[in-house]
Amino acid sequence: MTSYSCCLMLLLFTWSTAAYGPNQRAQKKGDIILGGLFPIHFGVAAKDQDLKSRPESVECIRYNFRGFRWLQAMIFAIEEINSSPTLLPNMTLGYRIFDTCNTVSKALEATLSFVAQNKIDSLNLDEFCNCSEHIPSTIAVVGATGSGISTAVANLLGLFYIPQVSYASSSRLLSNKNQFKSFLRTIPNDEHQATAMADIIEYFRWNWVGTIAADDDYGRPGIEKFREEAEERDICIDFSELISQYSDEEEIQQVVEVIQNSTARVIVVFSSGPDLEPLIKEIVRRNITGKIWLASEAWASSSLIAMPEFFRVIGSTIGFALKAGQIPGFREFLQKVHPKKSTNNGFAKEFWEETFNCYLPDGSKNSPASTSFHKGHEEGLGAGNGTSAFRPPCTGDENITSVETPYMDYTHLRISYNVYLAVYSIAHALQDIYTCTPGKGLFTNGSCADIKKVEAWQVLKHLRHLNFTNNMGEQVDFDEFGDLVGNYSIINWHLSPEDGSVVFEEVGHYNVYAKKGERLFINENKILWGGFSKEVPFSNCSRDCLPGTRKGIIEGEPTCCFECVDCPDGEYSDETDASACDKCPEDYWSNENHTSCIPKQIEFLAWTEPFGIALTLFAVLGIFLTSFVLGVFTKFRNTPIVKATNRELSYLLLFSLLCCFSSSLFFIGEPQNWTCRLRQPAFGISFVLCISCILVKTNRVLLVFEAKIPTSLHRKWWGLNLQFLLVFLCTFVQIVICVIWLYTAPPSSYRNHELEDEIIFITCHEGSLMALGFLIGYTCLLAAICFFFAFKSRKLPENFNEAKFITFSMLIFFIVWISFIPAYASTYGKFVSAVEVIAILAASFGLLACIFFNKVYIILFKPSRNTIEEVRCSTAAHAFKVAARATLRRSNVSRKRSNSLGGSTGSTPSSSISSKSNHEDPFPLPACAERQRQQQRGCKQKVSFGSGTVTLSLSFEEPQKNAMANRNAKRRNSLEAQNSDDSLLRHRALLPLQ
Repeated sequence: MTSYSCCLMLLLFTWSTAAYGPNQRAQKKGDIILGGLFPIHFGVAAKDQDLKSRPESVECIRYNFRGFRWLQAMIFAIEEINSSPTLLPNMTLGYRIFDTCNTVSKALEATLSFVAQNKIDSLNLDEFCNCSEHIPSTIAVVGATGSGISTAVANLLGLFYIPQVSYASSSRLLSNKNQFKSFLRTIPNDEHQATAMADIIEYFRWNWVGTIAADDDYGRPGIEKFREEAEERDICIDFSELISQYSDEEEIQQVVEVIQNSTARVIVVFSSGPDLEPLIKEIVRRNITGKIWLASEAWASSSLIAMPEFFRVIGSTIGFALKAGQIPGFREFLQKVHPKKSTNNGFAKEFWEETFNCYLPDGSKNSPASTSFHKGHEEGLGAGNGTSAFRPPCTGDENITSVETPYMDYTHLRISYNVYLAVYSIAHALQDIYTCTPGKGLFTNGSCADIKKVEAWQVLKHLRHLNFTNNMGEQVDFDEFGDLVGNYSIINWHLSPEDGSVVFEEVGHYNVYAKKGERLFINENKILWGGFSKEVPFSNCSRDCLPGTRKGIIEGEPTCCFECVDCPDGEYSDETDASACDKCPEDYWSNENHTSCIPKQIEFLAWTEPFGIALTLFAVLGIFLTSFVLGVFTKFRNTPIVKATNRELSYLLLFSLLCCFSSSLFFIGEPQNWTCRLRQPAFGISFVLCISCILVKTNRVLLVFEAKIPTSLHRKWWGLNLQFLLVFLCTFVQIVICVIWLYTAPPSSYRNHELEDEIIFITCHEGSLMALGFLIGYTCLLAAICFFFAFKSRKLPENFNEAKFITFSMLIFFIVWISFIPAYASTYGKFVSAVEVIAILAASFGLLACIFFNKVYIILFKPSRNTIEEVRCSTAAHAFKVAARATLRRSNVSRKRSNSLGGSTGSTPSSSISSKSNHEDPFPLPACAERQRQQQRGCKQKVSFGSGTVTLSLSFEEPQKNAMANRNAKRRNSLEAQNSDDSLLRHRALLPLQ
């Protein structure tokens, strides 16, 4: 079984090395061997394997100068380590480097070589085999380049825990340690790069882009991460296509059609140079210009794409490049390459032939297809395109510095430095093993690995715990995912004015260590769009929405395709492309353009506005007229009319009217809390005081005239003190209502925003409408009672009869306040106060005019009627009318009774009644003086009624007359001591007795 296994492994190793002859590898012996995988060629020739004969290895084509420089970086690092006295002293590193040809199949062939050698060593077959040419196991592999290739290699190497340190594979899938156990890298993963791309698009305010990705493990995960970041930033993707260097022409044509028809000007590309090259060539052929290309680091500086003949199409490229490093002495090392001197490098011969477009006679390819190389810069991928011409032989004396190739472009070492760093990472892991102290090691019980018999898995363990400082003074340590976190440089493609080549101008950087929002820095002054323009191109589905508008969704379109909608009233937007309009603060409103908010207009019933001035003037007029009436009544206080109107109550009534007119002023001006709490109680109490005075006056006059003869009870009951007490009690009820209202739900100033959008109405919130209803309802109740008594007293003596005018005033009062209710309910804002002011003034003027203006007119303009005789005359007339009514009623009753007894009649000695025809004119009352004379003789008086004229004759016997005269004298003395208002009662009592 052992012999069989030995033969199998030897066969496998022989097969794997057969495909890679001496000229297809770079190899050097050493104590410890490092493997290397580099893309010395861009691809393989397409060949149809019909299996009619034994399949042969495919041929690699299109030489890659940059890949050879990366290989040289690995050799330079190993030689530098071997010559170092401090790093791995007494140890020699060797290498075995293969060409992957940028394909998975070739990379796996080389990886099988590493795995097979390690497996043979693990079998310990030295005693069975003569292995004089034995090469030690490969304890670590540097490579590969593409993420898709590294994925395949990592799956194979991971089975045997052989550490793999990649210098250019940035796919985020490779950070999965469950699948890729032994994979590490010296390049940041694409997660940060995809985020940086989205940040750049957001920085330039683009939101309409297309995406193109290589159909491999590099392009697909990278563009997927970009989509996630774009979605978070509201960036829309118009199209998303996959490409490959092996895509047929029809597929390329289809992708180009999509690009040409798209309105998106920014195209994000996650691809390598070889995969993108066929697409760019077709775009150049069609001359599709005006696109902005956002390049990932894999092709941002590729010499396959960065060619002058492509510049008119892709001149607006902005790309990411790795941070450049410094490798001292590397330039000189690159210049020393020569086929005869580089005996360990089997790729040097082909490099020489491709560089100088010649062939070495002793080479395996005597007349290869000639290759024309192209100028490239930085870490771009240079290539040769085969032609049918034959090359001349090489002399071997050619000068490498006389030819410009990507190989000699060492101004910005990025991938080359990552290769250099990868080799040094492995060397420092070996150094840790070499210097390990037993008991402090990383293995079981703190044990250490033997550097002379070190195995790959032991190196992997130390790589995971690696921490060292590189030649640039930076700390190097792999995180838990085997990644190194690094920063990116942002480059812009310019056309060199000197030789017309494409140069990469650094225009910014992306710092992954900074806070979010501070990672990206771009110097826009250095950017040239299309090679000459400074104006940032437009790549949005819709034009920007100006301030004052917002983005509106168009049904069936992506969110980035929108229409601009004006902000509604009360909302604004002060920025471009606002997603939504912001609401103005409560006390503000949007301006005409909806770009900002301005303070709302404040409205209330102001003193300075015409309406407020008019109401104020009417209130002042009412106060003036009331004061004038009060002055007249005060001056003529001893006249009969003033006395007959109950002088003291009239003063109180006029004072209440002054309060009514004054209370209306509280409704004008900006409402404050104190004015809101004062105005309704002031109005309510003032009116109740006024109505109470009128009620007491009216009821007292009515009772006096209805009473037959004033008694001491009447005089006591209707004394002045009791009148004021009744007024106070009526007013006290209103005061109680107001106190309860102010305690439970006090009114307050209120800023009403709801009535009109642009206006703030400052009004009084009444606190309780029920309380306001009670206040007005109680006032109206008193007014109704007053109206009832006034209507009943409407036929009292005219000279001092207020009942008729009180009736009119109460009618006006009811009309005003009944109209007030619907007007109050239907108005809003400042007009609510205006309506109440108008109602107060109208009611107050009605009371003032109806009750006092007639009396003032008599006092000032008709003084002849303001005498005691005139008052007595009115009183006598009223007395005769009352007596006549009573006598007529008794006569009618007696006549009916006589008729019922047979026609008999009766008479009394004291009186006789004669009735005249209804058709006769009423007998007019004589003059007052004549009446007095008639009364002294024994008065006969004709009184006219609606049913006829009655002659009333009053006569008395002399004894009775004398006795009555004495009693009347005493009664006069007592009555004159009463209030002047009792004159009404005194005159009515005197008339029947004189």
